[in-house]
Amino acid sequence: MVAGETRGDTAYRDVDEERNPDPAPPHSPDLSSGSLDARERRQLDVARRFGTIGALLLAFGSLGAGAAPVFNPLIGMPVLGLFTRMPTVALAIAFTGMFMIVLAWLALGRLSHPGRARLISVPQLARTVVMWTAPLMFTVPMFSKDVYSYLAQSEIAARGFDPYKVGPAQALGHGDLLTVSVPTMWRETPSPYGPLFITVGKAINWLTGNHVVWGVALHRLLALIGLTMIVWALPRLARRFGVSPVSALWLGAANPLVLFHLVVGVHNEALAIGLMLVGFELALRGMPRVTPDGPFPPWQRGELLWYAVGAAVITLGAAVKIPAALALGFLGVMIARRLGGRWKHLFGAAAGLAVVFVVVLVAAALSSGLGWLGFGWVSTLNTASTIKSWMAPMTSLGFAAGGFGILLGLGNHIEAAITVSRVVGAVVGPMIAAKLLLDSFRWRLRPLIGLGAALGAVLIFGAVVQPWYLLWAALPLAAAAGNTRFRIAATAISAGLAVALPPNGSTFDGRTFVLPYTYAAALIVVALAVALAYRYIPKGSEPIRTP
Repeated sequence: MVAGETRGDTAYRDVDEERNPDPAPPHSPDLSSGSLDARERRQLDVARRFGTIGALLLAFGSLGAGAAPVFNPLIGMPVLGLFTRMPTVALAIAFTGMFMIVLAWLALGRLSHPGRARLISVPQLARTVVMWTAPLMFTVPMFSKDVYSYLAQSEIAARGFDPYKVGPAQALGHGDLLTVSVPTMWRETPSPYGPLFITVGKAINWLTGNHVVWGVALHRLLALIGLTMIVWALPRLARRFGVSPVSALWLGAANPLVLFHLVVGVHNEALAIGLMLVGFELALRGMPRVTPDGPFPPWQRGELLWYAVGAAVITLGAAVKIPAALALGFLGVMIARRLGGRWKHLFGAAAGLAVVFVVVLVAAALSSGLGWLGFGWVSTLNTASTIKSWMAPMTSLGFAAGGFGILLGLGNHIEAAITVSRVVGAVVGPMIAAKLLLDSFRWRLRPLIGLGAALGAVLIFGAVVQPWYLLWAALPLAAAAGNTRFRIAATAISAGLAVALPPNGSTFDGRTFVLPYTYAAALIVVALAVALAYRYIPKGSEPIRTP
């Protein structure tokens, strides 16, 4: 066992080396890497400052290009209100900040690549995330207006209505201060979020009343708590699965998609994913090291307690957003493998975890003040399917099939084609997840890789896909998939999606011509910034060693 590792840190590594086609190194790659030298520390300093300036620009750009509430308090305010009167300029500033953050993240990736003789340390990378996050804490919400739905749906519950039966317009009224900032398509729809999130939302509304700005600020604080949990869990999980903790933290917590959509966008995925990862890590703390051929030691002291605590925390994540519940399946697989890998062990582990899941979920529902109505969210999980987005592959397939039918003269059957393709996706996604679960149980796949891939399959084949949905898959995979091909693919997808979605969180209503101009202006400014920063970057690079 490597120095500094706990009993569960090396669990399953030997097995993965024997069974997986692309095994991880036998212990954490970072342990054989040294600290950055003076030249590399200077490179790190430039990348940090470049990204921090980008974050500041994004914060200023949000004042005029963000998803502001209908009653925008910035309008008429001296200096800061100027941005609301020139939204195109503000959008160009925001795009400039986005590009700079992405480029700084890519530059940081060179210093966190596994196999280097000298790597950035986990504390150095964590401090970088803090530097980039600090300005983003004060932005107007961007990329989405979901946070206004959070406030309105929580207020519905606070007033004694059932948020799983009625939407903001019916319960609060069309003219309510919280309703008017909710996008029109969501004003009549019930909440798809779990009872724990509704409970926390009620507390936020009790503290802030109808003050939208302070409500948004507290929901962002909730997202930051989730990000803190992600930063805590990722490097620890990475060590357990033989992946570089620095690489996992760079690809996970420092990812622009995390900064843009969890922090700036104030999405509750931050809390749900954070609880899921923390729960998985806690559950593994008492797990001894085993291989497919044994030996399988008897129960260790405190082992069952760690499993119960971990499963309870994962269930709390599911009580925010339901995808987190899938982690319990792969945790059950790991427990069954530790006991001997027989079907009876799998069913036994599933039964134990099911008890924890039900108890915690019932407690969350009852504590929400809704009583047994707190389980009504199960019937509203498909609320988002009202959106027909091109980003969802199955919806795009339906559009394509319907359009092809029109070309053939068969009539307009786009709606029917979308329905059929979504039904197919609703079957294929869970089937892939089940196959990954089975492969993990048979020691063919690391369970955390299986979890990330399964979440990705369920969400990609789902009716709606948003950029922040991909973080459900990306963050577990960042902690368990250490091969170069995955890192390159994940980097390209993250960087591309990070700058593909405009930050204003709404359509341009006939003003799409603005986008090319703002993108062009941002690229020109970024090119000048890169040229300036290049003068301060020490030249020369170190060849990367092959592990």
